[in-house]
Amino acid sequence: ADLLTKALQTQHGIESKAYVGMRYWYPFTEQALDDIRRDNINALVILPLYPHFSTTTSGSSLRVLQEEFSKRMDWYGPQRMRHTVVPSWYEREGYLKSMSTLINTELETFSKEELDMGKGERHILFSAHGVPNAVIEAGDPYKGHIEECVKLITQYLPGEDEGVYVHLSYQSRVGPIEWLRPYTDFVLPELGEQGVKNIVVVPISFVSDNLETLEEIGIEYRELAEESGIVNWRRCDALNTDPMFINDMADMVMDALNEPMQSVTE
Repeated sequence: ADLLTKALQTQHGIESKAYVGMRYWYPFTEQALDDIRRDNINALVILPLYPHFSTTTSGSSLRVLQEEFSKRMDWYGPQRMRHTVVPSWYEREGYLKSMSTLINTELETFSKEELDMGKGERHILFSAHGVPNAVIEAGDPYKGHIEECVKLITQYLPGEDEGVYVHLSYQSRVGPIEWLRPYTDFVLPELGEQGVKNIVVVPISFVSDNLETLEEIGIEYRELAEESGIVNWRRCDALNTDPMFINDMADMVMDALNEPMQSVTE
């Protein structure tokens, strides 16, 4: 958040303040709104840190904002504060180039010995956070956003003619119901059976490293991969504070201010 305000100042000469509001942990969205009201803000860009839209993520947070705004139109109405929402942004060139740069960096770390072991092949597994199938069947665009995003990033990566193969799977399912497939913990053993030795796993749903990238991918899936014969493992970092990513976020905020996209009620 601090780096974003600095980028807005450096790139666009805009004095701004960033507020962090979380759905399930501190600072909660309601706390961020209290701060916004206290600071007398009159223009607000609502920027979910989910590149891809889903009713279970960005949609859930926007519903909270919609409820809070409707309670206090004297504070959040257009006469007092102008706001706009960026619902998804996975197709932005800056985001795509930031992701591909991190992935290409990991691809370059395989040694000649590792490449020889894998018959010259390197595999990329995009592991996205899953959602229940019922959510997608109800019209949620998340699956389509993820699939399109992977295709767009792949354009900036080496191709199969260079021995690089791309896969997509979904992680973090819970409960007995059917979630988006293929599951990451099924795909890794399948790749091992196919003789894959070199892999880069990319957490495609997250822009910040967290338990699901550091532990689920970095520890649990790595152990599963190695048990399956995939001996040369790489985990791509999330974007975190990548400068190209932060700079593009600043551009995104300016785009939203200049051409408002939608309100929380849309």
